[in-house]
Amino acid sequence: MNRHTPLIVLLLLLFTGCANGLFYHPDNRLYQTPDTPYEEVSFESLDGTRLTGWFIASPVVKPLGTVIHFHGNAANISNHYGFVEWLPDAGFNLFLFDYRGYGDSEGKPGRRGVFEDSVAALRYVASRRDLDPSRLIAFGQSLGGANAVAAAAATPDVPLKGVIVDSSFFSYRSIVRDKIDLIPVIRWLKWPLSFVMATNGHSPGPVIESISPTPVLIIHGTRDRVIPYDHGRRLYDAAGSPKAMWTVDGGTHTDALMTWRDIYRSKFAETLRNLTEGKAILE
Repeated sequence: MNRHTPLIVLLLLLFTGCANGLFYHPDNRLYQTPDTPYEEVSFESLDGTRLTGWFIASPVVKPLGTVIHFHGNAANISNHYGFVEWLPDAGFNLFLFDYRGYGDSEGKPGRRGVFEDSVAALRYVASRRDLDPSRLIAFGQSLGGANAVAAAAATPDVPLKGVIVDSSFFSYRSIVRDKIDLIPVIRWLKWPLSFVMATNGHSPGPVIESISPTPVLIIHGTRDRVIPYDHGRRLYDAAGSPKAMWTVDGGTHTDALMTWRDIYRSKFAETLRNLTEGKAILE
């Protein structure tokens, strides 16, 4: 790859369609499976597309609640499972699912379809009779954070106890604008190009306030080079109360629960407990 490659790619995108497809990088490789009993789930999206996922029941006698995990833009649930595999032992049921085109889910990913998949996932979990539908928490990472916010805003019929967003962007156009800004030759065209290259539908920033009074927690690292920290700050500023933001000083993309696990996993679990009990989010 030479120094002109980003410009060539950008120009090809500009003249052959748009950048919306760049947000999705699925595969069907099996990276890992849970080492505890789990249920392989199949359910339908809003348009009938068959989606798949895993439901892992907490081994505790009375689970504290259920976390619905919205993964990032690459691979599939088996690649992202490591971020949340510890939650069942912490007392929470865990539901992970693949958007269309990811893993064993049917279809091809696109903005509207993935949004519909995210809405369907919330409604599917809320419909299960083996868990308490009044103790659900949505947790999205990177692109999954955008999906979680958009889906939560569109499903007032699903009474979430909280929405947690880790390392996500404010809007699709704003993150495309940031990527254009990295190319010196055309960075001064970033505003008009972002409007040509990406639509803004189902972006989290414009709708996150409507989630209130459901509590919102934003997590973002100050050294995130994939989605800059400013996006997390803008999401926090746009959210209604109650809300909190965890700034991971020196943190990179989605590494709070991995690189910084000794600090954030226990804090995350305590926050989940507080949310399910209607208490304040930990600052």
